[in-house]
Amino acid sequence: MLLVMIALGGATRLTGSGLSIMEWAPLSGVVPPLSHAEWERLFGLYQDIPQYRLLHEGMDLAGFQQIFWLEWVHRFWGRLIGVVVLVPLLAFWATGRIERRLVPRLGVIFVLGGLQGAIGWFMVASGFSPESTAVSAYRLVAHLVMALVLFAAVLWTALSVLRPVPAAPREVGPVRAMLRLSAGMVALTIVAGGFVAGLHAGLVYNSFPLMDGGLVPAGYAQLSPWVRNLTENVAAVQVDHRLLASLTLILVTATAVVGWRRGIARGAMLALGGAVVVQYGLGVSTLLLVVPVGLATLHQSMAVLLLSAVLFGLHSLRFSKS
Repeated sequence: MLLVMIALGGATRLTGSGLSIMEWAPLSGVVPPLSHAEWERLFGLYQDIPQYRLLHEGMDLAGFQQIFWLEWVHRFWGRLIGVVVLVPLLAFWATGRIERRLVPRLGVIFVLGGLQGAIGWFMVASGFSPESTAVSAYRLVAHLVMALVLFAAVLWTALSVLRPVPAAPREVGPVRAMLRLSAGMVALTIVAGGFVAGLHAGLVYNSFPLMDGGLVPAGYAQLSPWVRNLTENVAAVQVDHRLLASLTLILVTATAVVGWRRGIARGAMLALGGAVVVQYGLGVSTLLLVVPVGLATLHQSMAVLLLSAVLFGLHSLRFSKS
């Protein structure tokens, strides 16, 4: 469900649907508009924000409904995740079927889910500012990072329930260290991709491996102070994402090869190597085809699957305490 939620979030951003609902109504928002008058009211609210005036002026009610439904499904799915977590959690806790060591962790996961909803609205609200046609890239990345933290926490907890006793021998230490470094690189590359998405940087320099005839375009360091280029300069964020993705491809592939040759968790190593190659190919294809919605959404989803493969490998190689 979290993977679907992340994919829906990507599709919402790519289609510009995220600003179509101007109200944060955690409870009443679960019910979609049921009358023509309610549709007209919500459309009127949308017509007051800069995105409508600057990008969609002249849009009719039918056009508004198209972008509204995707955002509504995105929010409804988030609420549904909350129910799917909370109801069984309370039932299992009340009947004593949750190990005491897991109770705090599961409680934190539920709180993080609620916090993610608040961060999502905090992100959306940034798109209502004067002359703004999209949400803040910084808030978008914060929303993405929290989604990844939540996903990783759920995955690691699930694996720990399935395999509670670490059993990897100490000899796997070097591969484990490479996996840790791979996890950091994958996460950093995803964050860089968030800034590419937030600045719509994938819509320019649609060639590979060169950008505007060179490896680094002329406008890489045009902002001052220089550090702003890392998060606010379209050329710079795309260069950085390309570089990080290429380094990640090399590192993760090397990790998979070393692990495979040593006979360590070969299934996990095969999945890891395949995932990083597919993800790199999706990234290049998305760029060359100028960010089609379906392919870009798949690219974002595959990033989560790649992170999952790294975490699965790390969990498989936990050391025994004995």
